[in-house]
Amino acid sequence: MRIRYLVKKEFIEIFRQKELLPMIFIAPMIMITILGYVVKTDVENLSIDIINLSQNKAAVRIINRLQQSPLFNVRHIYYENRDNVDTLKRGNIKAVIIFRDALEKPLSKDTPSRYPEIQVLLDGVDSNTSGIAAGYFNGILKNYILTDISRWGVRLPVETKTLIRYNPQLRSINYMGPGIVALMLTIIALFFTSLSIVREKEQQTMDTLLISRLTPIEIYIGKALPMAIIGLIHMTIGILVVIFWFQIPVRGNLLYLLLAAPIFLAAILSYALLISTLVSTQQQALFFAWFSMILFILLSGLFTPTENVPGGLRFLVKINPLAYLIKIIREIFLKGNGIEYFYKELLSLAGITTVILTISLLNFKRIVSR
Repeated sequence: MRIRYLVKKEFIEIFRQKELLPMIFIAPMIMITILGYVVKTDVENLSIDIINLSQNKAAVRIINRLQQSPLFNVRHIYYENRDNVDTLKRGNIKAVIIFRDALEKPLSKDTPSRYPEIQVLLDGVDSNTSGIAAGYFNGILKNYILTDISRWGVRLPVETKTLIRYNPQLRSINYMGPGIVALMLTIIALFFTSLSIVREKEQQTMDTLLISRLTPIEIYIGKALPMAIIGLIHMTIGILVVIFWFQIPVRGNLLYLLLAAPIFLAAILSYALLISTLVSTQQQALFFAWFSMILFILLSGLFTPTENVPGGLRFLVKINPLAYLIKIIREIFLKGNGIEYFYKELLSLAGITTVILTISLLNFKRIVSR
């Protein structure tokens, strides 16, 4: 078991760099806590202005509902027309809602009074927020109208009843939290492992390893194993944070994650060691690791659906190990699915790991044999 001495040496090297210890052990916990609060797709406290030019009581009732909703922050209510374009240009207000009296009259005294005309002006710079805000307002308006016409004994001929599975409250943290754990695991493993071999080159200690009794495979494993252990510890702590701090329910068996995580780590660590063998300095390694990390994140489905990727670039998603881990971890957390539901993703992840590991090992053997 000669490899254990190299693993011990790597841990000593890690703990000896006191300036890096906070980055390894404290920064990930801070990151997952902050991102858990910040990286959300929920739209809350959306700043809006209301211009009420209507004498209709329905307009007042709708405005009251908007004021009581936590989704909107009604900044001002005006009773005269204003320059709405200039208001939106200033950027302090995301929407302006204008109420005007309808031109039509009620058909008869027995029918409900006409509702006001409503115009919604949205700041479309952030298209996602604008779309969600429009949906929120339409939902409030629809609920008011349905409640109002029911008092007159009027019912819609067709009504939709929506049943939301797996995340009934539509909490975005339930969706993003498990993905953030996978992101943290990727960052730690990729950045610090990519420095391991090139650091030996810069410190001129690589030759010492090569003339030792260790084989190239033992050196390779000894370089990867410490960060794999640290990564699994980080993942465990991250899971505890999202479960107990952010109250994210776990519906599946976390043992399946312990099966997927080592396979994922093998792929990321192999890729990081490949970077470390190809570059000449630690700065170059950090650059390639940073560039790779950005691609991994953007093509993983963490922030945007992978279906949005154009067909010609979809192959980049297919070879991205982070995309498979995020899908698996969400299947376990949100749906409670067993391995029979994501075994294809697991096999794809294992195939990618095998390819990356083979290329990385062959390249490492080529480097050490020179």
